[in-house]
Amino acid sequence: MSAENPKNETSKPKRRKKKNLFEVAQFLPNWGIGYHMAKSHWANVSYEITKINLYKDGRHGKAWGIAHKDGLPIADAPKKISGVHKRCWKYIPSLAISIEGKESSPKTNRNCCKD
Repeated sequence: MSAENPKNETSKPKRRKKKNLFEVAQFLPNWGIGYHMAKSHWANVSYEITKINLYKDGRHGKAWGIAHKDGLPIADAPKKISGVHKRCWKYIPSLAISIEGKESSPKTNRNCCKD
């Protein structure tokens, strides 16, 4: 019995480490530029990422974006995002889908209305 691993019985299940903004963005196309991200405790608030400056390690840097509330932009100009290194960021897929749909609809209208 002592040869077996006694720690397995008493050990707690491992928590998944939450991600900072850059660790979330690395799996998105173009490092998340144009996509919406938010801190996990924010309600109806997100940033549309416009610019990212990465440090060499790829996990740290600076980011800028346009703040959104309820899917609508709060400001016209991008601002530097604070707290990008905190481990509480998530990708908001629903806003990205709605924005992609808005972008594609005017293109189809322009093509059908040409003379």
